[in-house]
Amino acid sequence: MRRPRVELAALPTPLLRARGLERALDAGPVYVKRDDLTGFAVSGNKARALEHLLGDATGQGADVLVAGGSASSNFCAAAAVASSTLGLECELLFPGAAPRPVPVNVALARAAGARLRFGAVPSRDRIDEAVAGRAATLRGEGRRPYAVPRGGATPVGAVGYALAAEELGAQCDRLGLAVQVVVVAAGSGGTLAGLVAGQVGFGLPWRTVGASVSRPSADLAADVLALARGCANLLGLRAADPCHVDVRDLLGPGFGVPSGEDRVSADLALRREGLLLDHYYGAKAMTLLRSLLAEGCPTPIVFWHTGGVAAALAALTDGGRP
Repeated sequence: MRRPRVELAALPTPLLRARGLERALDAGPVYVKRDDLTGFAVSGNKARALEHLLGDATGQGADVLVAGGSASSNFCAAAAVASSTLGLECELLFPGAAPRPVPVNVALARAAGARLRFGAVPSRDRIDEAVAGRAATLRGEGRRPYAVPRGGATPVGAVGYALAAEELGAQCDRLGLAVQVVVVAAGSGGTLAGLVAGQVGFGLPWRTVGASVSRPSADLAADVLALARGCANLLGLRAADPCHVDVRDLLGPGFGVPSGEDRVSADLALRREGLLLDHYYGAKAMTLLRSLLAEGCPTPIVFWHTGGVAAALAALTDGGRP
């Protein structure tokens, strides 16, 4: 079933053999799905969701996009840039006071013309209610807002990753590759939900495993399952009732706070493959991949690189390690 969509990303993104990681981990074959290379600003995986969210927004005649997240949010920056290219206004809500120094993603959102509202709520986990409240206020003023929850995690946003699963399946067919496991980071859950919906709905043979980076894995799994079912229903996919989501707890010391193993993961990825992994998502997903391989997980295995390049570079320039 076709859905309204705007073109933002350069697709398909590459699927590349990671021989350096294979040698370092004494494993293989390992492949990397390079969604850090979607080509729209530094949006990474968020470009796929925004294609469908903004397609839905413009189809409904929206004149302002309302979204929110932490000051480090890649989604917020990407939403601001994407809105600007389509002539939509964008309001972004953030918890707490404006940080100093200004994070790269906040600077990017401001440069794209978004209105930034700090102090909307005291904590990141209450952003969605603030977004809904702001949209209601704008609607009362005669505007036509399109409200997007944290990370774009809606069935509509997940459509981008259901189609990405189909894209990966086509690449594997061309390569004669029988992938066993796909590993991806999961925060708000939209990316993982789309991959699960696509895997089940398109009858793809691999197992998808999510690395929960910001909350308990059981809570995330329940949300992802609901999103996956909603996404599959929107697309009218066959076998459109995912019944299980495999999520592992990779929160470690906290959201965006790397464990010792996460630092090792980021270092391996940079030195062996030239991959920049951020502390929030990428490094934690790579730690999961390393753990699965150490446990004897079957291969070929795919590491889905979701992006986070701005945050990874910020960690370097702030004196940290990615």
